[in-house]
Amino acid sequence: MNGTGRIIRRRSGSSDIIWPDQMHPVLRRVFGARSVATANELEYGLGRLHGFDSLENIYSTAALLADRIEQQKYILIVSDYDADGATACALAIRGLISMGAGRVEYLVPDRFKHGYGLSPAVVEMAMDLGPDVIITVDNGISSIEGVALARSNGVEVIITDHHLPGKRLPDANAIVNPNLPGDRFPSKCIAGVGVMFYVLAALRAELKKRDWFARRNLAEPNLAAMMDLVALGTVADVVALDHNNRIMVAHGLSLIRSGRCIPGIRALFEVAGKELKNVCATDIGFAAGPRLNSAGRLTDMSLGIECLISNDFEASYSMAKQLDTLNKQRREIQDDMQQQALQEVNRMHIAIDRDLPSGVCLYKANWHQGVIGILASKIKDRLQRPVIAFARDEEGLFKGSARSIPGIHIRDVIDRIATEQPDWIITFGGHAMAAGLTIPEQAYGGFSRMFDLLVAELMRINGFDSDIYSDGELSMEEFTLEVAELLRDAGPWGQGFPEPVFDGRFEVVDKRIVGENHLKLKVRAAGGKREIDAIAFNTTNRSWPKGTTFIHAAYRLDINEYMGRRTPQLIVEYLEPVVM
Repeated sequence: MNGTGRIIRRRSGSSDIIWPDQMHPVLRRVFGARSVATANELEYGLGRLHGFDSLENIYSTAALLADRIEQQKYILIVSDYDADGATACALAIRGLISMGAGRVEYLVPDRFKHGYGLSPAVVEMAMDLGPDVIITVDNGISSIEGVALARSNGVEVIITDHHLPGKRLPDANAIVNPNLPGDRFPSKCIAGVGVMFYVLAALRAELKKRDWFARRNLAEPNLAAMMDLVALGTVADVVALDHNNRIMVAHGLSLIRSGRCIPGIRALFEVAGKELKNVCATDIGFAAGPRLNSAGRLTDMSLGIECLISNDFEASYSMAKQLDTLNKQRREIQDDMQQQALQEVNRMHIAIDRDLPSGVCLYKANWHQGVIGILASKIKDRLQRPVIAFARDEEGLFKGSARSIPGIHIRDVIDRIATEQPDWIITFGGHAMAAGLTIPEQAYGGFSRMFDLLVAELMRINGFDSDIYSDGELSMEEFTLEVAELLRDAGPWGQGFPEPVFDGRFEVVDKRIVGENHLKLKVRAAGGKREIDAIAFNTTNRSWPKGTTFIHAAYRLDINEYMGRRTPQLIVEYLEPVVM
């Protein structure tokens, strides 16, 4: 965090927007710097959601599903093993059952045995269960062989996915994916759980048109009441929070804060020590999401899905405790792998401040397949470069997880390598900021070199920006609980709609290390008198010049809650000593 010599730049924004008179000047500045064109983009009523009508194949998909519900066919949900897949699976089960489906069950692949998506191995497992219809959630768009096998066995396949399709589409009975060629749905960055939400909305409309609910004496399901699952999956999958996604996340957060969420989500926050009334999108990303993801990373996601579909709080809480234990184990594994990765960086004679390859590939034989995604993300943040972390699977193949930076579309890079060197990549998939792939061991060296060259080429064309962007300075009069609460409630913040970061020069009044490697500070703005607490996680001051008393810091204004007392606090994102 410190010592990397990064540049803090001030965001620029439009001054032509007409804001409501009562809006705080800090919020006007923040929203103006986030390409908000009108104040309407900050209105999060459900009536502003895009309709489902522009989704390709949505009407035929809804009709097919409605037919099978009327016929009481056996529907099997095949989920992905991450939080987006788990929430999409739980949403599908809850939604379909509420609409009168007779038998709805799920199957989730084992990351370590079956790999990603509706693979032939997963279809073989599904055939033992005997479903009439398979619905994929958050996967399937690249499952050409698996779909073919299912259909050859007389099983209908409906794909709901959001990942970018390849040149060839699977021969499914129906595909709903906003990223299909020619699809007119405006929100291309919707998560898998969001796609499932829209499928359910279209299905409800179709069943209502058929007078299904009245004939079966069923209450028409309130899908808005299930938006807590959509919020959890959307934030946890780190998709860009465009206006449509922000509407869904905002409504989901409202359900959570008011205690109207499902038992599993309530339990996840309770084991994380978070009060529901204060939950924000950041808490989903750093508290609930990682605990849910831990099941898919270390064992299988069935535990997470069961936590989300249970209607019994005690049962959900017990499962959330198990997820919390798995998450602690995941952190221990991750910390060890991260140390090894940084040692590998040093062994390659890479200095973090200079001489970095443009695209970084890392591999250790003992790395855990389920944790390489987090590892790639952490090292990417550290190096400010796209990173792919690899681990060896049981068959000796290299499983890779890629994380990228703005301006480098990571899936397109991998696709180009696959086109030029088809023998180097067995399977791959993903989107702009994250992707997964499998390569033969012997291809690792050549793949690593080509990855570096292609990323370097894109950096030359698109430019490379590792700067930190700030929303400017806050005055000492603005370091208040009121402003901190305004900023927290003005979200949801997240990918593509970043949480406000400010910067300024501060005098260090007091400093100490807490929790081994976190820097706790008491600071005051240069020339000011008022002191405020600050904390810089995973940072120490050991490399500072002796006698340092001033720092330049980029920070978020947050709220520290301790023993019932709430005070403003700076969460330092980056800092460097200032030599006076």
